[in-house]
Amino acid sequence: MALYEAWGGGGRQGGDDRAGEGDLLPALSPAARALAARCEPRVNELARRMAREAFERLPGYAGLPADVKDVEIAATARHGMRLFLDRAAGGRPPTAVGYDLFRERAAQRADEGMPLHLLLGTHCLGAHVLWRALRDAAGPADATALAELSDHLFAAQRRVVTAVTETYLDEQAAIAAERREERRTLARALLDGTPAPGADAAGFAGPVVVLCLRLDEGPRPGTSAGPVAVRRLVRRLQSALDRAFGTQVLMLVEGGGGHVLVPGERDLPELDLLVGELRELCGAGLRLAAATVAEPARIPEAARTTEEVIRVARACGRPPGAHVLDDVLLEYHLSRPSAGSARIAALLEPVAERPELLDTLRTYLKLRQDRRATGRLLSLHPNTVDNRLARISALTGLDLTASHGTALALAALLLRDLE
Repeated sequence: MALYEAWGGGGRQGGDDRAGEGDLLPALSPAARALAARCEPRVNELARRMAREAFERLPGYAGLPADVKDVEIAATARHGMRLFLDRAAGGRPPTAVGYDLFRERAAQRADEGMPLHLLLGTHCLGAHVLWRALRDAAGPADATALAELSDHLFAAQRRVVTAVTETYLDEQAAIAAERREERRTLARALLDGTPAPGADAAGFAGPVVVLCLRLDEGPRPGTSAGPVAVRRLVRRLQSALDRAFGTQVLMLVEGGGGHVLVPGERDLPELDLLVGELRELCGAGLRLAAATVAEPARIPEAARTTEEVIRVARACGRPPGAHVLDDVLLEYHLSRPSAGSARIAALLEPVAERPELLDTLRTYLKLRQDRRATGRLLSLHPNTVDNRLARISALTGLDLTASHGTALALAALLLRDLE
């Protein structure tokens, strides 16, 4: 419980008390000051009663540690009552001195995980206990003095509740940011294959599902790509993935994508369904690849593989969506760097400046060498497709009517696109 004098001052240090604007209460009369003075000797008794009896009515209070209740909360209640009664009895001018303890205790309670409603409940109930003490000390002639003190008490309580709430929420936000950064640091270490303290405690001691997310088209249409929008997108992705996998996942995701680590041995959810849900957040350009590893040491390898699967799928002209290695197994193999990679990629150098020929070749191979389907997709007559393929063969020396030639052409396209 915390209370503060309320005749126009206080709040944050320096006199910034936005919550108290408009509380321009008149100075207390001698009778009101005398009534406050009569209650001062009861401060210790009232503080003990609050901490041990009155607050026990608040749900969740009884389970608090004894030292928190009997020492810290009682001391804060005592400080608040003494501050209010002492200033009321002395009629001293307003000052910001006295708020530090309230803010310090609010930060402690946030760090300990005390619910905000319980913390504010002790403040509000404490004000009520003090008001009853003032009422009990008032005589028949003190009705006006009691009303004066009540106005000041309620205005003071509003200021204190505002200050405590601000401090509590600030501390909670700082704690949440620190925990998010700790989890990002853990994810980064696991993906890099460096020592990752806390991995076992977070559930990363055995099998892990590794996801790679990429956005082909940037943010969803109609949304901003600024830092605030990116943070909001990442938070919503975290919630969606936690819900999909039934556990808290690790994420290292920026605006254009990143990686997600899911602890434990589990069946992958239907990737197409997962992509459909995530597209509501990210837009239609989302690509997702997944792999499962038996131990954390293999996470870096799986992360590289899922990245490559997405890159190969994109280079092959596959639409955004869910990708697995088996979908692009041949293309993945053909696109692996080797001693001959540069020579294979160079096979298409003669048509490098002819995008219409490269597009025709890419579409022709994607559609399993169906010249009519290629023509329909590119809005070309089949004879035009034949002419373009013949021109490619003439310029490059690749025989596109033979399996060996088409395999070389596919490998050359993939290597060029992946560069």
